Amino acid sequence: MIVGVPKEIKNNENRVALTPAGTAEMVKNGHEVYVQALAGMGSGFTDEDYMFAGAKLLPTIEEVYAVAEMIIKVKEPIEPEYKLIRKGQILYTYFHFASSETLTQAMIEREAVCLAYETVELDDRSLPLLIPMSEVAGRMSVQEGAKYLEKTYGGYGVLLGGVPGVTPAKALIIGGGIVGTEAAKMAAGLGADVTIMDVSLKRLRYLDDIMPANVKTMMSNEFNIREMVQSHILIIGAVLIPGTKAPKLITRDMLPTMRPGTVMVDVAVDQGGCFETTTPTTHDNPNFVIDDVIHYCVANMPGAVPRTSTLALTNATLPNAIELANKGWKLACKENGPLRKGLNVVEGKVVYKGVSDAFDLPYVAVDSVL
Repeated sequence: MIVGVPKEIKNNENRVALTPAGTAEMVKNGHEVYVQALAGMGSGFTDEDYMFAGAKLLPTIEEVYAVAEMIIKVKEPIEPEYKLIRKGQILYTYFHFASSETLTQAMIEREAVCLAYETVELDDRSLPLLIPMSEVAGRMSVQEGAKYLEKTYGGYGVLLGGVPGVTPAKALIIGGGIVGTEAAKMAAGLGADVTIMDVSLKRLRYLDDIMPANVKTMMSNEFNIREMVQSHILIIGAVLIPGTKAPKLITRDMLPTMRPGTVMVDVAVDQGGCFETTTPTTHDNPNFVIDDVIHYCVANMPGAVPRTSTLALTNATLPNAIELANKGWKLACKENGPLRKGLNVVEGKVVYKGVSDAFDLPYVAVDSVL
C-alpha cells in the first residue's frame, strides 16, 4: 500500500503521525511511504531521518494526498485539506466528528474511509488510541491551569501547592477517567487540595484506593458541582462519552458564583466541551475570560509538547496502521473488532451511531459496508 504522511497544518500542531522508526516498520512490511518535507521537524525528526528509514519525500501536501492510498495524520483534516481527499482514500487520524458537523459533512461528500483513533475500543471499553493523548492532556491541564492562576495572567494569584503556613489551593477535577486520573496525580504531586468527581461509584472506590491523601473523591451530580465550584479555583473538565458530544456540566449561571480569577480547563473541548461557555481556542490565543473566570480551551493541548506526544501516540497507532496497510481496511476491520469500531464515515455513509445521533444523520450498520 502507498502510505502518505502530510505535515499537520492545524494551528500550532507540531506532532507528526509517523516517526522514522514507524516508517522503517512500514517499509519492512513492503509498503511505500511518502512523507511531506518538514513534516517531522516540530517533533524533532528531520527529513534525513525519514529518508534513512526508507521514506520518499514530497515537497507539498497536495502531492502527498494525490499519491497516497492511506493518509495517516494526527488531527482531523481542516478546510484547505477537504478538496484533496479522494473517494475511497483511507484517513486514519483523530476526527472527533461529533463536535463538527462541517467536518462530518465534508467527509461524507468526499466519500473517504474515515477511521477515527478516538473510537477504536477494546472489549473492556478502554480506548487504546486515545489513552496516550489523554495522559498527556490530563497532565498538561494542571500545568497550564497552575500557570494561568498566576496574577500575571489574571488568575487568582495563588501557588497551587501553597507553602508551609499557607493552605494549598483547591483543584476540582470532573471526570475520573484517564484524563481525570492523570490530572489528579499531577495536582496532588504539586501539593494541591484535590477533589475528583465521577458518576461511577466503582471508579471512585478505585481512585480512593490509589490516590494520595490530598485527593478526595465525590459523586458527580449538578448539586455537588454547583457547591464545589464556589470554593475551588482550578476546575478541570475531563469528561468523555466516546464518539458523542460531551455533556455541559458547568453551566453559564455557575460562573458568577466562582471566585474572580478562577481557571477552568476544558480537556473535553474536542468533543464539544463540558462547560457551557467553552469555545475552542489555539495555542496562539489559548484563553478567554467570562465573568472574571479564565477559560483555557485549546483543542490540541498535546501539540505543545510534540516530541513526547508523537512518541506516545505512534506507540499506540502504529500496529493498527501496519494491519490496515497489510490487509486493506475491509479485511483488517473484519478481523479486528476494536479497529472496526474506529470506522465512523465510510464512502459517504455514517457508520458510527454517536455521529449520526449528534447531527440527526442517517445511520448505516458498519457490517453492511464490510
